[in-house]
Amino acid sequence: MGEGTTEKTFALGLYRTLSENHADGNIFFSPLSISSALAMVYLGAKGDTAEQMAKVTLCLDTATDVHSEFQKLGSKINKPSASYQLKLVNCLCGEETFNFFPKFYHAELKAMDFIRAAEESRAQINSWVEKKTDSKMTVMLKPGTLSSMTRLVLVNAVYFKAQWISEFHEADTMEHTFQVNEVRELQFKKLPYNDIPQFKLQILELPYKGEELSMFFLLPADSNYPDQELTPERIHKWTKRQKMGTRTKVQVSIPKFKLQEDYQLNTPLASLGMVDVFDQGRADLSGMSAAMEEEVYLSTVAHKAFVDVNERGTEAGASTGAEGKMYGFSNMHYFTADHPFIFFIRHNQTQSILFLGRFSSPEEGDREGRFL
Repeated sequence: MGEGTTEKTFALGLYRTLSENHADGNIFFSPLSISSALAMVYLGAKGDTAEQMAKVTLCLDTATDVHSEFQKLGSKINKPSASYQLKLVNCLCGEETFNFFPKFYHAELKAMDFIRAAEESRAQINSWVEKKTDSKMTVMLKPGTLSSMTRLVLVNAVYFKAQWISEFHEADTMEHTFQVNEVRELQFKKLPYNDIPQFKLQILELPYKGEELSMFFLLPADSNYPDQELTPERIHKWTKRQKMGTRTKVQVSIPKFKLQEDYQLNTPLASLGMVDVFDQGRADLSGMSAAMEEEVYLSTVAHKAFVDVNERGTEAGASTGAEGKMYGFSNMHYFTADHPFIFFIRHNQTQSILFLGRFSSPEEGDREGRFL
């Protein structure tokens, strides 16, 4: 898992599905954390339910030790010496009258009274997530998400913080207009850069301190760039260090931005082929509950991710935006992200995509952006 292109298949598949429902909006999610959360449910799945989950979200063609795989991946990404902070918050919540087995993949299974107190249960879950994320994530589940028919809820939130290996200069920031008008002035840096003329695409890598993680920006020449052009194989090939000029002189203009996106993933995951687990009559989660007479199914998958890109780096939970300027290089490449672009944060050793998103515009009413 993680080595190569297989896990990118799920990331891009979910991205396209979310993009269909948010054609002009911003998108941001963590495919790795969603997969790790769903792995907890997968361990209790049987038959077609397990097969669908394995193929869609875990990118597995055959049965394997999912627990071991995610443990190995997690130990690589969350090692104590890491120069960044990454915290995955997973919670599996089940109706208290069901006889659920106690634990699945490092997560507490919280007993909730959905039948008699759905809204109170929602408040408890929100409070737990807020506490676990140091108040970075609030209102994980919106009013009306749960009901007396809710049986099993999976919530997943992500906290991430890291600094650029080469920070931008906040003192040189200035405002410009994002998209539809123009943006000028920026910083010159020597960065990993790749130009793909055949696909009219520029790729820029901004490494974080320690270079264990990097943020990649994929900037198409056309705002209406077809998502289907992006395949796991192409992304893997285009972002290899051997393919990118590691010390290319680039004039960089990237908007500072803050995105907080939350999703109910039932429909998007079902459209990818993970159907049975959400169907009360077809779900086979018999490995999760001893109450075989009860129809256990996954009622809700809620995901929330928060990113803030600024001069210093990326943090889940802050704000602002900037542009700097500095002169002196010749033979310059120009990377001006004044129109929609795709970005992702990658763990370089495993090639795992931790986060994937699209920045289409500043928040409504905030068209004037500040650029890096």
